[in-house]
Order: sequence, then C-alpha cells, then structure tokens
Amino acid sequence: GLFLEGARFDLDNHSITASRPKELYTELPAIHFLPKQNRKLPTSGIYRCPVYKILSRQGTLSTTGHSTNFVMWIELPSNRQTCIN
Repeated sequence: GLFLEGARFDLDNHSITASRPKELYTELPAIHFLPKQNRKLPTSGIYRCPVYKILSRQGTLSTTGHSTNFVMWIELPSNRQTCIN
C-alpha cells in the first residue's frame, strides 16, 4: 500500500489534509490509475505527491535528477490553494 508522511487523506472531503497529532504516517486508500494521452494538467486543487520505493527516500541520484528510489508523481485532491507544485 501507499502511505503519506506528515499528512492524511480525509475520506469525508476526498482530499489530503494535515495529519492528526502524533500521527506521522497514514495509509492512503486504494488508487485507480486511469492513464490518458495529451491530458491537460490541472492548475489547482491537486498536490503532486512523490512516490518512493522505500520510506527513507535515499538512493543514488540518477541522470533524471531524481533518487533511484523515486517511482512517480501522483496527483492527490487538495482543498488548499498553495498545494500545487
């Protein structure tokens, strides 16, 4: 499964939000990926969350500039305006 560090997914609002006190890691619900070609990227309402193979995110720097443990970005719904990166 996938986990968030320092945040949680609010099932009632269907978006990410701040984690509860003393709760560092939270589980994400199951995600269904639906790839589309030439999709217009959203400009608000999402957080581009990096996905790593291991918790520590350590690895060697690859030619792409990412850690070798980096897998991909996933777009998580967010109610915050400043979350897009």
